[in-house]
Amino acid sequence: MLYDSTRDYYEQTDILQKKGKYQNGSKNGNVTSRVATKEDINNVFQHIVKSERDGEISPERSAQYSAFVLFGAYTGQRSEATIAKLTVGQFREAMAADKPVLQVDSSQDKVRMSHYVPLHPRVVEALKPLLAGRKDDELMFTHSSFLQWIKRQRIPMSRFRGHFQLGDLRKFAEQHGDVIQWDQSNRAYILTHDVSGVS
Repeated sequence: MLYDSTRDYYEQTDILQKKGKYQNGSKNGNVTSRVATKEDINNVFQHIVKSERDGEISPERSAQYSAFVLFGAYTGQRSEATIAKLTVGQFREAMAADKPVLQVDSSQDKVRMSHYVPLHPRVVEALKPLLAGRKDDELMFTHSSFLQWIKRQRIPMSRFRGHFQLGDLRKFAEQHGDVIQWDQSNRAYILTHDVSGVS
């Protein structure tokens, strides 16, 4: 379900993990033990599909949760500080452009920095059905519902003992950025890493 990179993802993940390249975002450069792989993200999708098939969640919730995962994995935005606060109107405006780019307001960012987030075509495709019949000022995602569902599912991670958390979407975006050689300054801007905002 996620995009393919030019290099074998799993091979690169192993190499980067062994070299200690996955950092937890702290200024002291601590290496994180939380490695989120493409396999882990796809496993979340499988749990969503199974829950819908088993009647545990509605098709609408399934679409919401899947779009949340795609958006988080592709963009690396913080789930509670940013994704939970984004509105239908922001996405509607972004997706009306030839090249969809979402503007995140400073009030929707942990470091209070307004910034732009490009939307991958797969993300746009997943988001389109969520816009129908909704008002611009509505929150785009059902964050609290998805958070509770994730906690109940206890979805195991592939590279360490532990369960998937919403923050792992951001970890995936950061770590996969190493694999696809995402430009560091561009990545820092979109993820609002080691930058300061002006309110």
